[in-house]
Amino acid sequence: MNKQKFIPSLIIVVLLALAAYWFEENGQSVTTPPTGDSEVVQLVFPSDRYPETAEHIQEAIRNGESAICTINRGDAEENRKESLKGVPTKKGYDRDEWPMAMCTEGGAGADIEYITPADNRGAGSWVGNQLEGYADGTRVEFMFK
Repeated sequence: MNKQKFIPSLIIVVLLALAAYWFEENGQSVTTPPTGDSEVVQLVFPSDRYPETAEHIQEAIRNGESAICTINRGDAEENRKESLKGVPTKKGYDRDEWPMAMCTEGGAGADIEYITPADNRGAGSWVGNQLEGYADGTRVEFMFK
């Protein structure tokens, strides 16, 4: 390999390594895309940053809800409508749902908990950012640190 091709390749490798290190050091999850339909991406949820949401998800899973979220953004609006049907709003709180509306597993029968808006919306934004590069149909297992 000549020097003109080697140096740009080396720079890219170093930048990718630094980015991975930065993400891990700053509480971001680095995941590997699945290579087959049966594989599951593991997402480490930051319980220390969003403790109410983390507790709700873990409790819902302990009570029988799935720890796996199959991404299905197209049905999110309908799933949210179904999961929150009959659950009244409560001043000063959001209604958090598990499984999330963006999951095939979400919708009617989802576990609902009242969560403070900062925790709930921060967690939702964090999850959305972590999963934005994954296609519908990707299976994601939520893990907790």
